[in-house]
Amino acid sequence: MSKTTIPSGGLGGGLPSSLTVGSAAAEDTKVVFDGNAQDYHIGLDDSADDLVIGKGSALGTTANIIIDENGHITKPLQSACLIQKSANQNVDSTSLTVISFDTEKFDQNADFGSNTFTAPVTGKYLITYCLDTFNAHSGGYLRVDLVTSNTTFQQYGTIDTGSNEYFSREFSAVCDMDASDTAQVKVLHSNDTSWGVSGGSATASTFSACLLA
Repeated sequence: MSKTTIPSGGLGGGLPSSLTVGSAAAEDTKVVFDGNAQDYHIGLDDSADDLVIGKGSALGTTANIIIDENGHITKPLQSACLIQKSANQNVDSTSLTVISFDTEKFDQNADFGSNTFTAPVTGKYLITYCLDTFNAHSGGYLRVDLVTSNTTFQQYGTIDTGSNEYFSREFSAVCDMDASDTAQVKVLHSNDTSWGVSGGSATASTFSACLLA
């Protein structure tokens, strides 16, 4: 594949109204934007029939956006995670307990760690949790907080149907987060220290987050 470099001042006569890159042969083709600190490219990954927008000058190394021949758009580096609990966890009745999520089903961009999601960039994030519970004795209330750096979303629920009640708590919110803002799930039960959140391979106790915009 031949290489043509356009000077920083551009082409004297400008670009033509129609420009074809490539010769229809089985080859990768690309346009490279040569920046001072960072290069970017738009190219055709011919073996996969994908149009790729990526970082750097080499096609196929760091793909930020991929469009396949059927129009599907994927973002391989976009922040997204799903984390599960691996074990049961008792919850304190006198103070909020940070819920431990420690089994990564996936963590694209590696933004989750130590039971905390950290926003890599400023944006709008969809954050959800589901908590399976056990030994939720009757009486009192259950409080679940989704705590971000600038907002706390609280759920309260009374427990009055009898001893050893089992139920789930689910919640989702679109959170306005700045870069390096964090999110955790915290729980308090008003009067019973034996209450807990279930964990294990079959549990639905999960945390998820993804960047929307």
